[in-house]
Amino acid sequence: MRAVTGVWRWRHNPLRRATDRREAWVALFALLLMVLAAPALGWVCGSYADDALQESVRVQQAERRATTAVVLRRAPRPPRFATDPEVSSEHGSQTPVVARWKAPDGTARRGTVMTSSRRTTPGSRVGIWTDLEGRPATRPMDAPTARTHAVLAGLGATMLAVGLIEGVRQLIVRRMVRGRYTRIDQDWAKTGPDWGRTGTGS
Repeated sequence: MRAVTGVWRWRHNPLRRATDRREAWVALFALLLMVLAAPALGWVCGSYADDALQESVRVQQAERRATTAVVLRRAPRPPRFATDPEVSSEHGSQTPVVARWKAPDGTARRGTVMTSSRRTTPGSRVGIWTDLEGRPATRPMDAPTARTHAVLAGLGATMLAVGLIEGVRQLIVRRMVRGRYTRIDQDWAKTGPDWGRTGTGS
């Protein structure tokens, strides 16, 4: 809005300078880019991210299976990943246990998994995720989580575009102001020595 009023204010002002009009037009153009181009870029980036993430969701859900494992004992140290399907974040409070379960083909498996269940005594049952071969796997991403990540990616792209546009605008205006001061210094260097003496006859 300030850019629009700036352009209009300098339109008929007798004291306007060419650089004033150019600065106002640069500000107006930057505003239009922020309002129109930046959101469009964010929408495109978010759409591409959503397509990629939804495809990843489909692949993960097709390649992973939820199953029940029987706890054998507490594990001395955690594995590299968590496998409890009841946990939305792998950074939650989880306990490593040695458990046994069956692979999708019915083969008996055994290994160390993480669980957020408080029932970790031997014989307790906990939920885990495995791949198609029965190896422990992380919980597959769900569609709403993927959509949230895509939205955040779109918002991030929009904010980045707005920041870049504003940065470019400031650089252009700074260069204009520097050029204006340079021309003022040059004009002053030419007329400064004669300042106040014109028409005095001295």
